[in-house]
Amino acid sequence: MNFTNFIHKNADTFLKKPALGFKKDNEWKEINWSMLRTLVYKTANALRNAGIKENDKVAIYSENCAEWICFDLAVMALGAITVPIYATNTAEQASYILDDSEAKIILTGNQEQYDAAFEIIQNSQYLEKIIVIKKSVWIKKENSEYLENFIKPAQSNFAIVEKSSDDVATLIYTSGTTGVPKGVMLTHGNFQKCIEAHFEFFQFKNFVNEHSLAFLPLTHVFERSWTLLCLYGGAKVSFLENPKLIAHALVEVKPSLMCSVPRFYQKIYGGIQEMVATSSPAKKKIFSWAISVGKEVAERKRNQQSLPFILGFKNKIADAMVFGKIKKKLGGNLWFMPCGGASISEEVTRFFDAMGIHITVGYGLTETTATLTAFPFTQYEHGSAGKPLGNTQIKIGENDEILAKGDGIMKGYYKKPEETAKVFTEEGWFKTGDAGKFDAAGNLYITDRIKDLMKTSNGKYIAPQPIENLLSNNNLVQQVMLIAEGKPFVTALIVPNFEFLQEKLKEMKIPFTHWNEIVEMPEIKELYKTTLDEIQHQLPGVEKVKKFTLMPSEFEISTGEITPTLKIKRNIVLQKYQSLIDAMYV
Repeated sequence: MNFTNFIHKNADTFLKKPALGFKKDNEWKEINWSMLRTLVYKTANALRNAGIKENDKVAIYSENCAEWICFDLAVMALGAITVPIYATNTAEQASYILDDSEAKIILTGNQEQYDAAFEIIQNSQYLEKIIVIKKSVWIKKENSEYLENFIKPAQSNFAIVEKSSDDVATLIYTSGTTGVPKGVMLTHGNFQKCIEAHFEFFQFKNFVNEHSLAFLPLTHVFERSWTLLCLYGGAKVSFLENPKLIAHALVEVKPSLMCSVPRFYQKIYGGIQEMVATSSPAKKKIFSWAISVGKEVAERKRNQQSLPFILGFKNKIADAMVFGKIKKKLGGNLWFMPCGGASISEEVTRFFDAMGIHITVGYGLTETTATLTAFPFTQYEHGSAGKPLGNTQIKIGENDEILAKGDGIMKGYYKKPEETAKVFTEEGWFKTGDAGKFDAAGNLYITDRIKDLMKTSNGKYIAPQPIENLLSNNNLVQQVMLIAEGKPFVTALIVPNFEFLQEKLKEMKIPFTHWNEIVEMPEIKELYKTTLDEIQHQLPGVEKVKKFTLMPSEFEISTGEITPTLKIKRNIVLQKYQSLIDAMYV
């Protein structure tokens, strides 16, 4: 079996139906299934003509685009192995991955990525050729070629190379919050069986009519697996190159489903809460009524109970007066949104449910081909990570560690047998590194990353993620990192939501100077202190943030402070801002 066999079947079945959407010359365009098959097959033949054989490694170093997924499918159809590199990775990071994976060809997107690849190829004993997506990129003739020219002479007839379910399809290098990146070996069987398990679990109806928007990095296992799942089921996928333009893209593309990370939902939730807080008493009353109606409807659906006529009628009014306006800003068609990558608070999922947008919270890792557990459409528990998919088995081990077995578990870390052995028990259970527990109904609850658990100098354990989530739900907060390990009390580094704070400055009649000065102003510190006190009033005293420092700029991927999926690299941040942290304990 080769996972990409679905391309041929779908192209025969759907032919002229749109498969991929993309923006070109400021206009959204699309290609149908027949064209997609031709592009994938021509690309696979071009790669074969360039000397790529089964099990050779081919890298992709680009932002999201239709060419990214076409190239990925072509590499796997050829029986070769795709090696994605985050578009935001530095030349040094990309060089490590290319060297470790022994990639022979690399696909690049913009000028910066091409320049990095060209610098790498000069000293690489493996990399032979650079292919460039954008014609606007200036390239040197040596070892470089535009993608269009690369595939043009290739034939469109191609026989997908048969593989076994245990054959490696991709190497995904974990960005990781600690340590050297490791190449996770995911197989054709991992993709095939995991995607089949999702369709069985959710029992999608009319999935071919769905439309997904890919805006998280395709390099990450979550977006890539979701995009492949959508294409496997015959749905259309549109690609957003610049994730910062998501608000515009949602209105333009009008997707029906889309995967994202908690921060996306938290920002929407925080923005709406702030808007309501500054509304007239009448509007506040209408919003409160609409939410209570929406939550009652959502609870009935969750518990598979019938909807009384009057409640359904009220919900239509709530939708017309409140929810519809919010949903219109999200494109108007969204109804299903998988969420992963970090924990998300119950109040956010309940809020979206009330609006009629089902956030399916899931849990998984790169090493497990993303999803291990997820919310079903009914009988799920808010605050949990859902129930196991397919043949996934989960048990709780020592230190409450979540252990897993099943079709999604990786083959191992590439060229790292010792590292691979460390993450498996003698009985073959994969050690996730996360702590968790089950409830009586079999729902999994993630309590925290085992490595992230903090022990104060008073011997109290603090789980930072739930507290960080609570703070991040507020529109004043963009990013937050708790500090408590070995300390007498909890402190935090807080990155403000600068866009929102700028509006607050106008309200407070404070002239903008520079963020370095603004975050030090007593009025701004008092604003955040008051906000934190309100948010934390229900927390036990030992878990409350007693002191905080406002940061003048965001934690950045380029500086290594956060991963490409926006997880804070605690060790890096602790080391870099040690003096600021020390000052909070004086």
